[in-house]
Amino acid sequence: MNQGPSIPFATSPRYPDPRIEVLDERFLKLRVFSSSVEQLFSGMRWAEGPVWFGDGRYLLVSDIPGNRILRWDEASGQVSEFRTPSHNANGLARDRQGRLLTCEHQSRRITRTEYDGRITVLADRFEGKRLNSPNDIICQSNGAVWFTDPPFGIAGDWEGDPAPAELPHAVYRIAPQTGALQQVLTDVPGPNGLAFSPDESVLYVVASRAKPHRQVWAYDVDAQGGLTNQRWVIDAQGPGALDGIAVDADGNLWCGWGSDGSAHGNPEQLDGVRVFAPDGSAIGHIHLPERCANVCFGGAKNNRLFMASSHSLYAIYTNTRGANALG
Repeated sequence: MNQGPSIPFATSPRYPDPRIEVLDERFLKLRVFSSSVEQLFSGMRWAEGPVWFGDGRYLLVSDIPGNRILRWDEASGQVSEFRTPSHNANGLARDRQGRLLTCEHQSRRITRTEYDGRITVLADRFEGKRLNSPNDIICQSNGAVWFTDPPFGIAGDWEGDPAPAELPHAVYRIAPQTGALQQVLTDVPGPNGLAFSPDESVLYVVASRAKPHRQVWAYDVDAQGGLTNQRWVIDAQGPGALDGIAVDADGNLWCGWGSDGSAHGNPEQLDGVRVFAPDGSAIGHIHLPERCANVCFGGAKNNRLFMASSHSLYAIYTNTRGANALG
């Protein structure tokens, strides 16, 4: 199964796990004192886009350069290939009917996997021009599908096929009733991870090419999917590499984190998950031996955080639950 290196990892024997750093006392109520960071499996090349399927007790995760989607089974702990080739799949989500939604770099499209396994293309062009390389995806409670479309997957051979961009960096919405594709944002530099607040009144988008540091931007969302009141709520304030994000039931943001690759970035200090309160304050950090690209909540009580991190999938139980979960 391994296409990438397996990263050695030892679960800490101590409680609380010293890998869990409290930056603000507000984080203490989110931490389970007797829960440890666990490595569920390793051997991927670049892990991304985890999504939980509670009805089957399994998690899907993309290995983008490996051109495959892997399935981790909670009951057995076994890992198998769910889809290969995956067209360099990145972000994964479920629609309101529980079907898999997939961002595909190589084919530059959004697809839905039907119950019988057929693949339906939801979007591959806007106004006749090809999408760049859909990156991350979420589904709103009204059935609207939102996704980011930076050019990362067409920049080289590692995560797709090199190609010129035909469209600007953008965020899109697929209307729930008509399936019409709407380009809702074109001014976010490097739109990456995205998530809704628990009541879906706010949309968060990671601006992964913002200068001088990566940021999370927020927008008010109206009933028709209109976005207003743009503002930034989180600034990395240094070389921290914001990536995929998840929001818990209390409105806290759990952000994939690591070094942005600059000369001042220290991966050993930065790699992991940074947790922010709704007001943008950093309140906690989960230290991992690898950069974390994306996260999701899942498990039987939706209180387990899964962390797709470079070569490995990690998990930890929390004292909160994911918002807007379908698992």
